[in-house]
Amino acid sequence: MTAPDMGKADLHIHTNEGDGLDSIEAILEHVDAKTDLDLIAITEHDNLEVSLRARELWARRHYDFDFVAGCEVTTLEGHLIALFLEKPVPSLRRVEETLEAVHGQGGVCFIPHPANWLTRSIGPGTLQRVKNQNRDDVWFDGIETANAGPASRIYLQKAKRLSHEYGLAGVGSSDAHFRQAIGSAYTEFGGSTAQDLKQAFEHGRIRAKQRDYPRLRDLGLGRSLTLPIAGLRATPRALGWRRTAWSFVGRYIG
Repeated sequence: MTAPDMGKADLHIHTNEGDGLDSIEAILEHVDAKTDLDLIAITEHDNLEVSLRARELWARRHYDFDFVAGCEVTTLEGHLIALFLEKPVPSLRRVEETLEAVHGQGGVCFIPHPANWLTRSIGPGTLQRVKNQNRDDVWFDGIETANAGPASRIYLQKAKRLSHEYGLAGVGSSDAHFRQAIGSAYTEFGGSTAQDLKQAFEHGRIRAKQRDYPRLRDLGLGRSLTLPIAGLRATPRALGWRRTAWSFVGRYIG
């Protein structure tokens, strides 16, 4: 397949309705005017409704890129990106339950920021436990191995080793929390549409790619300082402080 036939997809983007800084409209306009992406997914924490509303606006305005509805689901073991969803899946469950629920809808799942101690992340212990169950419907469709963010160097080398060890396709995603970061990492696939991407996931024919991350001056000091505060409230904002706190305990006693 020649280079022009390869599409670019950023499959992990946040908005100001979660722990990001920009509105749905600002993100869609930026992707259309400022990037070469063929497809994006907005994946808010534990809130599929944001992505479904984004898809409605995308459809009304006939943008020149495709869109996939998704969500960053908080499982007991860590975060999981779920794509091609039409109905919410429960949060704060064992990762096996989440995988089963997403695949039951015909969706796909990949592991974001794997083995990253800075956030709730799925690591090698969980991967091995799920693999030992040897179930076709309970397995991951990919793992993030390209991310240009400043904190990504903490986990990307380990992520690449896990990708090789467990035979997981590498995914590139920006995990963008502001529009300038969108497309700084992306997933390359054959074609350009959502259906092409889904087929590429099914056959493991995707590749993780990475570009330069925006500089601090591109974002602005004021907006930069608001990012950590927004990040701390993401899961409690969606699920409530009590459920979030208890999930840390349930992770070890469930």
